Amino acid sequence: MAERRRRGLGWWLVLPVLALALWAWARGGDGPDTKSAAPQSSVKPTPSASRTASADKHTAYDPADYAPQVRTYAKKAGVSAQLLMAILYNESYKPHDPDFERSWQRYKTDSAFGIANMHRAAFDDTKRGRDFADRRWDELPDDRTLAVEAAAWHLHDLAKQLPAHWTGARTKDELLAMGYNAGGGNMLAFARGVRPGSQAQSYLDTLHNNWDKAGTAVRD
Repeated sequence: MAERRRRGLGWWLVLPVLALALWAWARGGDGPDTKSAAPQSSVKPTPSASRTASADKHTAYDPADYAPQVRTYAKKAGVSAQLLMAILYNESYKPHDPDFERSWQRYKTDSAFGIANMHRAAFDDTKRGRDFADRRWDELPDDRTLAVEAAAWHLHDLAKQLPAHWTGARTKDELLAMGYNAGGGNMLAFARGVRPGSQAQSYLDTLHNNWDKAGTAVRD
């Protein structure tokens, strides 16, 4: 999660009933019902600059479906496609349904939006001077291509903050992942050799677990 991962797994374990109730309310009282969900399309999304929403609200989400966008925007931003995909896997722990995200945001106003879980401040900082400068943060739940593009450029901006050399054995991708999760200031502290807290370490451990399948997903 960009900036700070303040919405960790604990929220979803402690408040599942509330979250589901909010989701049901946003859907007009239907409530989550797997039997009524529309079948998942067999057509894979492709990279597009179009402003049409790329998210299908009622299908299961698999980050690997967005490998074309990941490869495209990682290349444009000069970051690792495997890293970007691994972050999408890291951030896939919650339902990425637009109605659900907006319902949750009404309860937790500092929550993140989109499949890359970006906070408003991170998105607004990242979009400056970019092709998506006129896009809004609240479009992220509906446009997964925009979410991938913004995440790629946020990683680019974090990379520019890193010093030429740093203390310890952390790789560049590990530092960028922790920066994506905990913010640029904490990333620089980790680069100086500060030991990650339990939350940052957990994010890094999850990244390691997702690393191989992320590499497989983005392989041409």
